Amino acid sequence: MKTIALQSTHEALGAKMVPFAGYTMPVQYIGVNAEHETVRNGVGVFDVSHMGEFLIEGPNALDLIQSVSSNDASKLSVGNAQYSCLPNETGGIVDDLIIYKIKEDTYLLVVNASNIEKDWNWIVSKNTMGAELKNISEAYSLLAIQGPKAVEAMQSLSSVDLASIEFYNFVVADFADIEHVIISATGYTGSGGFEIYCKNSEVQQVWDKVFEAGASFGIKPIGLAARDTLRLEMGYCLYGNDIDDQTSPIEAGLGWITKFTKPFTNSEALKIEKQEGTKRRLVGFELVERGIPRKDYTIEDTSGNVIGIVTSGTMAPSVGKGIGMGYVFSDHAAVGTEVRITIRKQKVLAKIVKLPFYKHK
Repeated sequence: MKTIALQSTHEALGAKMVPFAGYTMPVQYIGVNAEHETVRNGVGVFDVSHMGEFLIEGPNALDLIQSVSSNDASKLSVGNAQYSCLPNETGGIVDDLIIYKIKEDTYLLVVNASNIEKDWNWIVSKNTMGAELKNISEAYSLLAIQGPKAVEAMQSLSSVDLASIEFYNFVVADFADIEHVIISATGYTGSGGFEIYCKNSEVQQVWDKVFEAGASFGIKPIGLAARDTLRLEMGYCLYGNDIDDQTSPIEAGLGWITKFTKPFTNSEALKIEKQEGTKRRLVGFELVERGIPRKDYTIEDTSGNVIGIVTSGTMAPSVGKGIGMGYVFSDHAAVGTEVRITIRKQKVLAKIVKLPFYKHK
């Protein structure tokens, strides 16, 4: 197991550490529900330093990115970030990722921890145009400072007006007395905030100053379990659950990041799929009766026919009911459709709803 730079800090805070994507990671500190509510209503900090970072540079950097990613990276200006995915050649997804345009001819790709090696090998194999690639995953840490109080709590740590950084934009600036930190208005929670990219040698200082600055705002460390409940309430896909090598971006509802303005891996087949429709679709559902849906539970229609499978599910702290996502046959995917989720041999009534499950008050 690899360790993140702040492992001993998390252990000292009483974190429950678990193996995750090849790393030992903090899954929770005081409990999932309390940590979830901290982020929804205040400010919390996730250490997500297990994520992977690749630099793609040189005059052919954009050509490589355009050929491997589904979104149109030519639309990026310096300081913009973009959600995208890497389609494979058989209709599925290698990974989902965020692309940052750092400067002209320099891009940062942030990928899922469990896919670092797979993604690296995939992109290298597609680099026929001679772009310069560097895997800097082992040298960098990533803290996600999330919640409605994040801007106010962190403003004293930077000379930049944090409130002026728009969603999916970033700056390279001073933060916590360190120059040249990436401050990115991105995250996986739906409650606002920032992601801070810094070197491993700098992350302890950043962590300490973040908690000092946030003390009067009730800042707390947050584990990966709450990150999962927060992202699920927003209907955000998790690689390995809701999207994988067998799911297409079209059936996963990621048509909005699949742009046919340029050729990319498997784009012709995906274009046909978008035009003709897919046999199944990723939907969100809420339980009408009591229960907690989990990954791989079956979804049935009201006549008892199996029509799909759950890919993510939980008891949603901010919604107060069981929620989930899963793939169903497209003719059963309409909002309002009643379905049944098989939970421990019980057929529990649910209905398909529009995402996200959670909406800001």
